[in-house]
Amino acid sequence: MFASGWAGRSRDSCGCNVRRAIDIHERDEINEDAFKALIHAAATLNGTVELTYGAATDAKYPLAFEITGISGLFSDVNNGLDIVNAPIGPLQAITHDTPEATNLLAPDDFSRFAVATGLSAQSNGFLTFDNLYYPAGSPPTASDYTVHGGFFDIYGLMFGIGGDRVVNFWSNGDFSGTGAGPIDYGVAVATRDVALDYVGGGVSASALPEPSTLMLLVLSMAALWFFAPMRRKF
Repeated sequence: MFASGWAGRSRDSCGCNVRRAIDIHERDEINEDAFKALIHAAATLNGTVELTYGAATDAKYPLAFEITGISGLFSDVNNGLDIVNAPIGPLQAITHDTPEATNLLAPDDFSRFAVATGLSAQSNGFLTFDNLYYPAGSPPTASDYTVHGGFFDIYGLMFGIGGDRVVNFWSNGDFSGTGAGPIDYGVAVATRDVALDYVGGGVSASALPEPSTLMLLVLSMAALWFFAPMRRKF
């Protein structure tokens, strides 16, 4: 489930991030309808993602399995998007792009998705992805970003949700440094024209193993208080 609460460094963000707090004092009169609306607005991002993968792995990382299929539902009501239970799929095709010369750790499946406007200058106009799943947790996959861990790496997964929109879902890793978690994730929603939402961190995910090559991820986030930690986009 996505859940907010990570207070990290400011990260590669398009200014779309939302930070909310709800303060209720002892003698306050509460408008029930308004309060329900506020709670609904806080629960801004959620979904259920079912992934399939086989024996094929990334050419550089033998423990990174290439995701072959995806389905599920995705919702995001940040920034007035009103995306509610949008069917997930298909996967965005891998393009095997060349990372920056100084990034020696990017997977062979490293790919870029160009977004014309709305991303930070640091992103150089791209979201990045590799559609790799790490059952044992991801290693460092960027030369200048040592934090790691999670089902995905710092580039993550990208899939469509209709209307020419894609969702980028990545792992920021384990900021505790213990290897025991929790793992922090981020999510972006975009088209080729514009970044629609960028939740750089404060997102969590839980996996429910299924038989054979099936994995179910249940995702949710409540953006009551969240700070986007820094992510490098190559």
